[in-house]
Amino acid sequence: MIEALNHALDLGLSYVDTAPGYGDGISEEVLGRVIGKRREECVVATKLSAYDPESVMASAEASLRRLQTDVIDILQFHGGIYPEEDVDLILKGGGLDALRKLREQGKIRFLGFTAELPSGGVSQLIATGEFDVIQIRYNFMYQDSCDFIDPRGVMREAEAQSMGIVIMRPLTSGIFQRLMASAFPRLADADLSAFLLNYVLSNPLVDVAIIGMRRAAEVEANNALSDDTAGRLDLAQIHYRFFP
Repeated sequence: MIEALNHALDLGLSYVDTAPGYGDGISEEVLGRVIGKRREECVVATKLSAYDPESVMASAEASLRRLQTDVIDILQFHGGIYPEEDVDLILKGGGLDALRKLREQGKIRFLGFTAELPSGGVSQLIATGEFDVIQIRYNFMYQDSCDFIDPRGVMREAEAQSMGIVIMRPLTSGIFQRLMASAFPRLADADLSAFLLNYVLSNPLVDVAIIGMRRAAEVEANNALSDDTAGRLDLAQIHYRFFP
């Protein structure tokens, strides 16, 4: 992983996403070995699972130590869905205030939150105008966050608030690849992951697509596809063709 991360930074890939919950802090510690030496070359985003102010402050301080940095670029509430009680805890119970305090102290730069589903309190959090970044699930199989048939969707809501839009699971966590290999064995050698990544990057609302890369060869392939803007798909035209 360290070799792959260094190679990614060498090539100009700069967005690094992690969380305390990934390996009980081990992910942050491993990334910190690289980030600590190449801090100015990367945008560091991590998360916190608690919403109460005391836990927010403690989690942020622990992440700063593990990442070997004085400032976290993006600190995100780490949620899947946001029921009403969680939204109240964030907005009225001190969670958001704690993020603001950390920003005032210069320990974080931008505020964000993650969401698996574009439901629950996600739209409510976006509408506050308090958050700079949303990380949301969106891919070829799961398009609810940005429906090209319906002009609504949380990605468009986030864009209207000038939020950065970061995509999780752009490669469907391998589900689409396994499904196609099972249903159509002749596609076993097709580079479906490249297609899936290009699909996500073809959406003009997407600012960052997060992909796990453990080997330098994966970094090379994904970087090449990211740079190949001439190969992007016209998603609006595709959807219009099949769903006029």
